[in-house]
Amino acid sequence: MTTATTTTPTLETITVDGIRIRIRKGGRSEGTPLFLTAPYPESIRAFDRVWAELEQLGPVVAVDLPGFGQSDVSASLMSPQAMGAFLPVLLDMLELERVHAIVPDIGTLAALFAALQHPNRFESIVAGSGGIALPLLGEPLRQIVASSRADFAGVDGGEQVVGLIRSTARVPIAEEVLEDYRQSSAGSRWNEAADFVRAYTRDLPRLGEILDSIATPVLVISGKDDPFVPTSNGEFLQERLPHCVHEVVDSGHFVWEDAAPRYAELIVNWVQSGYRQA
Repeated sequence: MTTATTTTPTLETITVDGIRIRIRKGGRSEGTPLFLTAPYPESIRAFDRVWAELEQLGPVVAVDLPGFGQSDVSASLMSPQAMGAFLPVLLDMLELERVHAIVPDIGTLAALFAALQHPNRFESIVAGSGGIALPLLGEPLRQIVASSRADFAGVDGGEQVVGLIRSTARVPIAEEVLEDYRQSSAGSRWNEAADFVRAYTRDLPRLGEILDSIATPVLVISGKDDPFVPTSNGEFLQERLPHCVHEVVDSGHFVWEDAAPRYAELIVNWVQSGYRQA
């Protein structure tokens, strides 16, 4: 199974409600589209190692959500519930009627909020690596949730992120990808994006109250040794979502890179047939 791209992908931008959003497209013309949202604090380059496998499943569209990757920041969207309300607008602009949503990390929360209000837009959801309940967050994530913008004033988020990924990723990350991550969080961008996480104190309790009403099939993929989002978050979802499968992978937080072959295999099996049995 291919685990790394050999060429720099072609990236483009679209404008939705005045917000410039970076996207990547590929895949076959037939099949239910796959809609991918980039994890924080990385970007759509995080999917490089699984892109070739996903392209075999159908049309693929990956996006840097507003405020993340290299898309424009929109302060009004920097919370899980607000971003969830924005996802159908984005799907409309991309002309995606119904999708398999591959939404690791912060995208998990937004997609679950969206699936409650717009279940017809989601064939299934592949979630995970996103904090779900405040008591279950890992200590590093808990600190960000409790922080303020002032706590990180003057910090170059790009260097901070590259240092984190270099020290924790279990596989070598290409320098051009690390540079993309650096630019995605450069200057105050990381701190601005952290407002989404700071909103967890308000939005996670709300999310917990609605999980049993979400009918969409959900696959949750957790990293066994994730210090930010322990596997208990995946167990929380499995216990409350009506149609949920939880898979734990030998990985740290960055499952899509640390364990790319297994991550891709789980998604392929899920999209091809697994979600129908959930």
